[in-house]
Amino acid sequence: MGYNVQTLIWLFPIMFVLHDLEEIIMIEKWMKTNSMVLYRKLPKSIADRIIKQFSMSTAQFAVAVFVIFVFVSGSTVMANQYIIQGLFGNIYIFTIITLTFFLHAFTHLGQSLILRSITPGAITSLIVIIPYSVVLYRSLLVNDVITWEVIFVSLPLCLLVVPVALLAHWIGKKVG
Repeated sequence: MGYNVQTLIWLFPIMFVLHDLEEIIMIEKWMKTNSMVLYRKLPKSIADRIIKQFSMSTAQFAVAVFVIFVFVSGSTVMANQYIIQGLFGNIYIFTIITLTFFLHAFTHLGQSLILRSITPGAITSLIVIIPYSVVLYRSLLVNDVITWEVIFVSLPLCLLVVPVALLAHWIGKKVG
């Protein structure tokens, strides 16, 4: 069954919101409940870093998610412009951000395996992000919107999203 590429592109912000709502709802309580588990199961330096990065209120985390959502939405608009050959068309930024989103899903699953518990974001990673990403990339490739070369070029550039996420968390802590 074929999927409309533009529909799949426009679904990206919705998939992002579904996933991040799970994180927004769970993160504050989960961190309070599981901080000692992190210290038991992880090296102290890693546990310290995780707790420092994610110790924020629900409102602060929501602000951080909103900052990232701006980038998600912008990349979606640019991908749609690329499809319709519009002025601001760019498929690379969308590819980088969606690849990061896809890879991020596996970090949630890995966290759940290591900690042997459901972690914030794990459920939607399994039932939303991974299936959506597979369908999206299959459709983008089959419809010649992107090539494997675009994916391979974009893959190392996913690291550029890390400072954006860190900035979003910093803004969240300052504003929320």
